Amino acid sequence: MINQRLAQKQRLKILPQQIQLLNFFHLNTLELEQRIQQEIEENPLLDDSNSDSELTVDKYSKDSVQDYQDWEEYGYNDVPDYKTEYHNYLGDEKMPERPLTSGFDYRPLLKEQFKVASTDDREVEVAEFIIDSLNEHGLLEQDVEALAEDYSFRLGKWIEPDLIATVLTKIQTLEPVGVGARSIRECLLIQLRRFNSKRPDVKMAMRLLEHHFTDLHNRNMDKIKHQLSIDDEELKIVLQLIATLKMKPVCEQEDSIVINKNILPDFIITQQGDQLDVQLYRNRSETLNINTSWKQMAEGSQQVNTDKSALQYLKNKLQSAQWFINAVQQREATMLKIMKAIVQLQYDYFLTGDINLLKPMILKNVAEMVGVDISTVSRITCNKYVETPFGLLLLKDLFTEGIANAEGQVISNKVIQSAIEEVIESEDKHNPYTDQQLVNILAERGFSVARRTVAKYREQLQIPVSHVRGLWA
Repeated sequence: MINQRLAQKQRLKILPQQIQLLNFFHLNTLELEQRIQQEIEENPLLDDSNSDSELTVDKYSKDSVQDYQDWEEYGYNDVPDYKTEYHNYLGDEKMPERPLTSGFDYRPLLKEQFKVASTDDREVEVAEFIIDSLNEHGLLEQDVEALAEDYSFRLGKWIEPDLIATVLTKIQTLEPVGVGARSIRECLLIQLRRFNSKRPDVKMAMRLLEHHFTDLHNRNMDKIKHQLSIDDEELKIVLQLIATLKMKPVCEQEDSIVINKNILPDFIITQQGDQLDVQLYRNRSETLNINTSWKQMAEGSQQVNTDKSALQYLKNKLQSAQWFINAVQQREATMLKIMKAIVQLQYDYFLTGDINLLKPMILKNVAEMVGVDISTVSRITCNKYVETPFGLLLLKDLFTEGIANAEGQVISNKVIQSAIEEVIESEDKHNPYTDQQLVNILAERGFSVARRTVAKYREQLQIPVSHVRGLWA
């Protein structure tokens, strides 16, 4: 039996172009540059004026070889062979365009420290040889006997392994802490010897590393507790102490330098008196354009013999290039609107850089101010940085929740965290504050927060509980 039904349905359909535009908002500066280069390679109608100018300069340079030269003209000239032999490998008196990163070398500073610590010329000479034998992480991969033989053969001077061991012990007292260690275990022990040896957790950690390092490596926690006669809570405190130590003396410093150098901001905020100016780090929509000759061919203004399939291909690429340029323009315009709204909401903070002036702000506040959806603000601020007069900031760090103080004013939780950190830094290290005492101190300052909130913020700041801080004193 055939039946008919009449029904009304409401559906929300998102066009593919809208989905691609939302993906554009999520890209940062480097990812957008890669996306533009990919589109230029796939679409012949899309041009980049920056790359075109560079090609024009290289095309008419006297050092470049013209394409129209044939073998008779190029092969039998009077240019000496040695000038063209390495032409495919190195440019003529040109440095590479890509900047070369300068690596961090700790050895010269380490040698200067040893010269200050020792006045014996023989020890200084041996120390410089040992320092040059360290690897990039500041560890010594050879044993003392092998290092003494290497020194004797290279310099033609016989040396006893005892002198190598004596000088190595002095090197291990220099900065960075742990340098000159022959293993990770020795590196951890060198760092523990810098702590207060009367602390019970330090004593227990040194016993653990000296006698039970293999069990620790194999995670035999039950055996460690039995051998050291400690319970679970004491073992947890010891392991937390060991976790704060560096596994390699130099790698963390080296990695932090590389990371800081590779961050590229998406916005730049400049200050002129009491005025703040917001700009994009790189405005790419101004350099993108459509190739005129290909555009005229696609629109049919040029009378050329082109088949229908090729003409349809050009029309599709023309629409794709126009949409791509419009998408980049819309992305940059939306980014500027959202960043200006953030600066307006956090004007006092960007003017001074004082964390106490940071106001509570959520995505909804910016979305209502700009007139866009919350998801758009989330995509724009995700994984993007802003260069300010007081340093580089991640935009996501500016969005914080608010807590009302005693006067009824809503303040940012960043201010609460800063106050907690300040109180803990000024506390008596032998009698640290508990979370409840921190609640009372913050209440005296006008911050009404619960104990669990203080505990949550303390954990976010990676500050241990009071009894662990007391053991570290």
